[in-house]
Amino acid sequence: MRSTEIKTRLRELGSPEDALFLQRFFKTAPGQYGHGDIFIGVRVPDTRRLLKEFKGLTADDVMPLLRSPVHEERLFALLALVRSFAAGNEAVREQVYRLYLGNTAWINNWDLVDISAPHIVGAFLEGKNSEPLYQLVRSESLWERRIAILATFHFIRRGHFDDTLALARLLLHDREDLMHKAVGWMLREVGKRDQAVAEEFLKEQCRVMPRTMLRYAIEKFTPELRQQYLRGFREG
Repeated sequence: MRSTEIKTRLRELGSPEDALFLQRFFKTAPGQYGHGDIFIGVRVPDTRRLLKEFKGLTADDVMPLLRSPVHEERLFALLALVRSFAAGNEAVREQVYRLYLGNTAWINNWDLVDISAPHIVGAFLEGKNSEPLYQLVRSESLWERRIAILATFHFIRRGHFDDTLALARLLLHDREDLMHKAVGWMLREVGKRDQAVAEEFLKEQCRVMPRTMLRYAIEKFTPELRQQYLRGFREG
């Protein structure tokens, strides 16, 4: 199978020094969010270049990589799925979408979510019922909740903010710092396109939202406006 060849090529590109760095960067120690993840030290640009060498990858090619314990193999698989989705007809897009949501247990670090959720989940649900996002956002899985909010990046880029704001409300009291960052990031992206919409949300919620979420959300505001929101947060 082509997956065997891809695994071999990835290992040829790997570096023990980079693997150690990536294991620290992605928090793989006991008790951290990436505990147990295995890295072989392949940088993302190298993975993307390798993908270009493998045309026409099928689900049979990708699945052994997506379900691999090796992070870079899962990353390669997700990049391949994003490419297949973008190039495919509606039937292919639905197949990729369902395969993706059927394997969220393996999409289990922030970079894996961020490079795939907007381009597959968000893109598939554009113009459709977004209820699957509300199912994901109520999940016990940190990564499924992150998929839900990151999927809306696709909507944000098209000027549609309602789902982002609705999901953000549901995530205001999430216990995970990675979710605070993700929600704040999406609110910041809303604000970059329509600051009035973002501020309407922030004026209602800045006193109850986590500090990290607020700081991310207001990052592009003027220094004076940032201070107003931070003061409002402290007074809460």
